[in-house]
Amino acid sequence: MGKDLVTASAAAREVFDESDDLLGFSLSRLCFEGPEHELAATNNAQPAILTHSIAAYRALGGHAGTVSVAAGHSLGEFTAYVASGGMSFADGLRTVRLRGELMFHSGQERPGTMAAILGLDEETIERVCAETSGPDGVCVAANFNAPGQVVISGDVAAVERCIARAKEAGARRALPLSVSGAFHSPLMEAAVSGLEAQLTRIPMNAGGFPVVSNVTADPVRDVATARRLLLAQLTAPVRWTACVRTMLGMGVRSFLEIGPGSVLTGLLKRIEREAEAKPVGTAEQVEAIAA
Repeated sequence: MGKDLVTASAAAREVFDESDDLLGFSLSRLCFEGPEHELAATNNAQPAILTHSIAAYRALGGHAGTVSVAAGHSLGEFTAYVASGGMSFADGLRTVRLRGELMFHSGQERPGTMAAILGLDEETIERVCAETSGPDGVCVAANFNAPGQVVISGDVAAVERCIARAKEAGARRALPLSVSGAFHSPLMEAAVSGLEAQLTRIPMNAGGFPVVSNVTADPVRDVATARRLLLAQLTAPVRWTACVRTMLGMGVRSFLEIGPGSVLTGLLKRIEREAEAKPVGTAEQVEAIAA
């Protein structure tokens, strides 16, 4: 993860070196060599993804063109604020490391799970979640990723009931996910106070371009609003479909997916086929954009 970037780009290498210094251990070695199960742990995955993404963004440099707006899916919203200059890389890295630790401990304190539901509309899924929540647990819609693709989250018993009910309601597929907690649900409430203290402590500014909030799907430039919504994101759903539509409504037609993988590029095509999207997470992809 990211090794080709640091080989090809001094700017990317500096980001990984800074990350190692700030965290006090070799995140770069974990990214480059694994083991994968350790890298995938949320307390490591969150700073790793932010580091990789900012490394790719800085390797791209001026070839990104004029950025009018940014958004990020869950953790990626913090990356978007770092890219905008609204939050320093150091503060962003420390914050998402803490966020990952807090979310992991919340998952241990109140175990939960998540599942992907394919082929149902948002209103039906929200109704099914409400119907299957009860005294022994809650289930909520956690990620509105694209039309026909929603992730649910909550207590194990309630999620299992929701999976069964979603299939009865006509879901094409309902797939349990391998996660360490019920993210973007009320089960993450234990993480709120710790993240709130951290967000209050770090300096933020308006940044060079607005960031669209996962919680409201509105562009944000006000610092107090940014802090409030980054905190609310812990327990609120990621309204990704609405975020993309907000950017489309602002006139955006060309998107760059900065960071590892190309999941968001695929989701964009499900939301708006005519939009142009290019992933930028490898040295080869950076070079292609630069060319």
